Amino acid sequence: MAERALRGTRLGATSYENDRNTDLAPRQEVDYTCTKGHRFTVTLAAEAEVPMTWECRNCGATALRVDGELPQAKKGKPPRTHWDMLMERRTLEDLEEVLAERLAILRAGRRKTA
Repeated sequence: MAERALRGTRLGATSYENDRNTDLAPRQEVDYTCTKGHRFTVTLAAEAEVPMTWECRNCGATALRVDGELPQAKKGKPPRTHWDMLMERRTLEDLEEVLAERLAILRAGRRKTA
């Protein structure tokens, strides 16, 4: 009889256990509003840290928590250029010396071919 009960079912795809006598994890609902005016609610676990921003479900823009403030932008270091890294290793006098050497080599090579 047990074989008939399971025949034709997708084992593992569907749970036959009911939700009675089970306690769900405590939850909280957080409201967000995006810059385009879309308002939506996100359900999170009660012990979860609530982020100040969330991606809008409608348009993909950054949404801000309704009761929150705009997060402060972090000060980042300005990007280092090739020149900045070069100046960490050499002084201007060193660079002028290297330039003079390379120009002398180039000029000597042109004289030989001409």
